Amino acid sequence: MYIETNFLMSIATGRAPQASTLLMQTPASVQLTIPSICYMESFSALEDEVKRNNYFKQQIDNQISEANRDFTSHHARSLSFNLGQSRNDHERRLQDIKLRLHESIEQLSQNGEMIALTTNIIQESLNNMIIAKDPTDNLILHCILSHARLHPTETKVFLSGNVKEFRQLPEVQDALQQAGVEKYFSRTEDFLGWRQSQS
Repeated sequence: MYIETNFLMSIATGRAPQASTLLMQTPASVQLTIPSICYMESFSALEDEVKRNNYFKQQIDNQISEANRDFTSHHARSLSFNLGQSRNDHERRLQDIKLRLHESIEQLSQNGEMIALTTNIIQESLNNMIIAKDPTDNLILHCILSHARLHPTETKVFLSGNVKEFRQLPEVQDALQQAGVEKYFSRTEDFLGWRQSQS
């Protein structure tokens, strides 16, 4: 089963508990395979999350400061306290995201298969812009296509919540099918349901 950055980030952000379970308890008949560049992209996504968190904290700090300077409102003290609690909870959630990303990368790097980025894949990605609006996703796609072509007899599926780039573009679906990727799933539970129906 091919996965990409979205799989790791959905675990890190808590959006897909089933993905976390699949990663921690991968059935012996399932090989999780990910392009190596997805590890780097997940760290970049985490950096963006940290930047958004820092901006949000700054906004909360500004509101707390304003509330603390208001000596006449009956609500200012309560607002300051609640904003402080929200700030702390937001910071703790960011720590959860970092921990889950670290754990999922460690687990996947130990038990999954990594598609190495090669000169041929880079050249093919530059010469064939299947996903023209997003060069990174185009490169990820070409990693998967290259790997799929090298394993013509195996059952291959692709799991990605990035529906906009990987499912909605007919040319992407055509390229995946031509490379032998039989199914596309946007949710882990859909893959698990399909897998159960195959047994």
